[in-house]
Amino acid sequence: MEEEVKRSKLEIGQSPAGLEGPGFFATSLEKAVGMARKNSIWPLPFATSCCGIEFMATMASNYDLGRFGSERLSFSPRQADLLMVMGTIAKKMGPVLKQVYEQMAEPRWVLSMGACASSGGIFDTYSVLQGIDRIIPVDVYIPGCPPRPEQVIDGLLQIQRLVESESLRRRDSQEYKDLMTKYGIE
Repeated sequence: MEEEVKRSKLEIGQSPAGLEGPGFFATSLEKAVGMARKNSIWPLPFATSCCGIEFMATMASNYDLGRFGSERLSFSPRQADLLMVMGTIAKKMGPVLKQVYEQMAEPRWVLSMGACASSGGIFDTYSVLQGIDRIIPVDVYIPGCPPRPEQVIDGLLQIQRLVESESLRRRDSQEYKDLMTKYGIE
């Protein structure tokens, strides 16, 4: 079996830290759940402008975001755990974006893609939200106008690192509850 793996140049993923012996492997539940979540992220794309086109390029065969466990895009917030906000968000869209975020099941993560979603971009006007972090918490920001597919992949890898290392009890902490209260989310 090992010779076949060497010949095919197949790389075996790294298992979480634990106790290993002939015929058994033991690790903590947190590490096993973190590894499973990391490799099965279901993104919900919330694309409004040119960053959405770059995201499409990232999903296409040249970059293939499916290699990172995000093959299945979810267009239902109830079945997604990563909200990817891409493009300009008008203030009138803010309540809709917040509602989409609230409909997602815990644990949920947010990736802000591009200058417009992160800071309003070049649209410093009364009608454009100057960063989605004013209405929902953001875990990873991807800079650029629009960001390249390589940057999107790097942002997803950062989300994966966060997902893998996040404690199962983090969402029950007082700090997290205070953060949600700050955003008006129960």
